[in-house]
Amino acid sequence: MNVLELAGVTKSYGEVDALKDVDLSVPAGQWLSIMGPSGSGKTTLMNIVGCLDTPTAGSVVLDGVDLASMDAAGLSHARRNTIGLVFQKFHLVNHLTAVENVMVAQYYHSMPDEAEALAALDRVGLRQRAHHLPSQLSGGEQQRVCIARALINYPRVVLADEPTGNLDEANERLVLDFFGQLHAEGTTLIVVTHDPEVAALGDRQVVLNHGRIVREVDNRTGTAR
Repeated sequence: MNVLELAGVTKSYGEVDALKDVDLSVPAGQWLSIMGPSGSGKTTLMNIVGCLDTPTAGSVVLDGVDLASMDAAGLSHARRNTIGLVFQKFHLVNHLTAVENVMVAQYYHSMPDEAEALAALDRVGLRQRAHHLPSQLSGGEQQRVCIARALINYPRVVLADEPTGNLDEANERLVLDFFGQLHAEGTTLIVVTHDPEVAALGDRQVVLNHGRIVREVDNRTGTAR
């Protein structure tokens, strides 16, 4: 069963097509890596799949729901209930502690629950840092808070945009190991990365260029098309 299906998706800004006639299906539980040079359309694709933007043309079906015709309220609902977002720049609220940053995601979904938020931080190895501000956390710790926040509402799909781009080698390994755990548990992962070694960890890679998918690789078999 596919958790995500894009058919003929185009996103235009004036006369420029950031995405052009993209077809993409992602089975539930798959780890999909997305690669491509700057300006290839990766961020635009992530924004559309993450319910942060809408296509100019084409259809997007996420977990059985057609997103293309939704208004802002509908997209917000789909994002809260289906998607977990992990950003390269973390986007933590500076004046809130780690546990409060996780609870913000709960607030927009249902009801904040500190015990549940602490458990999410414990899962990423940060319970002892729960009451520290972002400025008191390392980059790796901030990224793990971001992951805990993304997972707190039990999303079907986790979208990660360059999740290791700002991390040193040790923290990169911690984050990737945790993604491996999520994958083993059946979470669908869609990871944008410039790093071929990170991309190779997925079940499958797609490469974007000039708004089109130009190559696909099945990492399990090594076949490409």
